[in-house]
Amino acid sequence: MARTFTEREVRELIAEAVAPLRKHVAELEAEIMRLRAEIARLKKDSSTSSKPPSTDFLQATASSPSGQKRRGRKRRAGGQPGHARHERPPFPPERIDETYEYFHQACPDCGGCLSGSREPDRVVQQAELVPQPIRVEEHRALAQWCPRCHKTHRIALPPEVTRAGLVGPRLTALVGYLKGACHASYTTIADFFHDVLDLPLSTGQLVKLTGKLSGALDPAYEELRAALPRQDYVGADETGHPERGRNLWTWCFHTPGQDPFALFHIDPSRGAEVIRQMLGEAFAGVLGCDYFSAYRKFLRETSVRIQFCWAHLIRDVRFLTTLPDPATRRYGERLLERIRALFQAWHRRAPGGAGVLRRLARCRDAFLKTVRHGPQRTEVQALARRFREHADEYFQFLQSPQVEPTNNASERAERFVVIDRKITQGTRGERGRRWCERIWTAVATCTQQGRSLFQFLLQALHAYLTNTPPPSLLKA
Repeated sequence: MARTFTEREVRELIAEAVAPLRKHVAELEAEIMRLRAEIARLKKDSSTSSKPPSTDFLQATASSPSGQKRRGRKRRAGGQPGHARHERPPFPPERIDETYEYFHQACPDCGGCLSGSREPDRVVQQAELVPQPIRVEEHRALAQWCPRCHKTHRIALPPEVTRAGLVGPRLTALVGYLKGACHASYTTIADFFHDVLDLPLSTGQLVKLTGKLSGALDPAYEELRAALPRQDYVGADETGHPERGRNLWTWCFHTPGQDPFALFHIDPSRGAEVIRQMLGEAFAGVLGCDYFSAYRKFLRETSVRIQFCWAHLIRDVRFLTTLPDPATRRYGERLLERIRALFQAWHRRAPGGAGVLRRLARCRDAFLKTVRHGPQRTEVQALARRFREHADEYFQFLQSPQVEPTNNASERAERFVVIDRKITQGTRGERGRRWCERIWTAVATCTQQGRSLFQFLLQALHAYLTNTPPPSLLKA
């Protein structure tokens, strides 16, 4: 006879059968959330992390079904509608080496005599290489016999000729420009000199020339290094530098303002001791940087003021909006709104405006209240802890006009170095590091100041060869 179950027994049997299923579903849901978070982490790009923009192309290519990056609408090449036309100005008369005139002997239609016209001439200016662009000079110290002393005498050659040797200062500056500013290898420069200039030079000779130029740039480099601790604001950043299988670090120290410059230093360490070595413990300005641990250690061990980078922070907040957890996403979106309001008020500020200062203070307080009270999630609490410990270090730019809220200028100055590293594959020793530090400093500083790099290299070489005062990379 079949047993009859009571309603309570049925509910207990169902609950007993469903319990392992509920547990399994909960485990699957947790695994799904974990995988979604992992996917969000793997999908990080330059807008949600500190990855370089060059990696965005690879990620978009990998995520495309066809293996190709999807392209949106692109504007057409060339000048855009509404933009003013830009034309190259003609060479001034003093730059014209030779003029050729073309004219008719008689009228091409009727054969009559021709006279001057009120219409302007048709002019085509053409720049061209001379057939032999290298001038070879021979400096001779003549041997002269003295019948009275019974000796042969030779006058000393000019010191700049002796120190320059085979290659003159302008050609040496060109080698430095090609190597330092154009990312050319020694082999490429040797091929260029052989094919274009008809001047065979070995790669060993080119290495000696860059070493000579490195010595010529040394006074200007050391002058910037001595001036660095006296600056009101210094932005700092670091990137990897390979050398014979070792990973060194290229440090960039950038100062904006009316007398901007960038100083590069290659060091085996990525620690706070490098910052202390370059700035000193008595640095009285503001250090702009990202949230890397070396800067926080330098902050703990000194009384320096620091401005942490908001661009890095915004990317971290944007990453929160890509996570699968709804509470975390809402938290990130609220933070982005607070940041947007803060910088809208900052960009509209007026010097000495009390109303703007009060508005900035309200925006600051609203942001801090939001960032410190988020959901109990790992990523959220890590961000909240950052502002519980270092809130003041994010708002130095509100108090000091010379302080920049982001570290973008240092990263832009360093981009040239990253490109050079990818092409040249780093250095092989101390002499190569010294050359890189000095030429990168000259390239970045001349670019910031709107100066001619080639002319500065030439001036530095002339001072080096003639033992005269070297040029400076400081404007003031």
